[in-house]
Amino acid sequence: MTEANTAPVTGHSPNALAAVEAEIARACKDARRDRASVTLIAVSKTFAADAIIPIIDAGQRVFGENRVQEAKSKWPALTSAYPGIALHLIGPLQSNKAKEAVALFDAIHSVDRPSICQALAKEIESQNKHPQLFVQINTGEEPQKAGIPPGEADAFLASCRDTYGLTISGLMCIPPVDEPPAAHFALTAKIAARNGLTNLSMGMSADFANAIMLGATHVRVGSAIFGHR
Repeated sequence: MTEANTAPVTGHSPNALAAVEAEIARACKDARRDRASVTLIAVSKTFAADAIIPIIDAGQRVFGENRVQEAKSKWPALTSAYPGIALHLIGPLQSNKAKEAVALFDAIHSVDRPSICQALAKEIESQNKHPQLFVQINTGEEPQKAGIPPGEADAFLASCRDTYGLTISGLMCIPPVDEPPAAHFALTAKIAARNGLTNLSMGMSADFANAIMLGATHVRVGSAIFGHR
């Protein structure tokens, strides 16, 4: 892998979005993958509508938020004004926010415990709305971080299906900040493969090209597009 594929992209707004898009295209070419196989999630958490609109105008349609309440405060007006927006919840989800999350988001990347499975199953049935669901894997087994330990992933995925009737489409991981991410991406991909899952949400601003090389189908890029918060 060349250095160009691992260096973080910096910039601001539409020009930065174009740079990220070019880097994704380059990584896909190096990995001999179709560019269409990777979804760019522009992480708009903490940014107001006036910072998001230029990115929408530049053609981006998939956005990621960390908190249900923040997303609820700014996205209904934007999705009304701009058709075709897809919202992904990439931060932790509390059980008491499941109703709002299912109503608002097209994908939820942080399925990580039985209480969330139960709450989501209830709301999916009640609302007849089926967001794409990702199970978060805590690849570094960090005690302060959400997610299922790798050794428990297979059993948890089986319970999602068999106990709660959830359709899980993929896995998400956030590698430890002080470790090279490649081993964590590879481990997540291995767990997904043996469970028949095709979607991998992994890679952020500093390492998304590396994640694409290791199979990411969804990359979550914030600061490289919007700048630092």
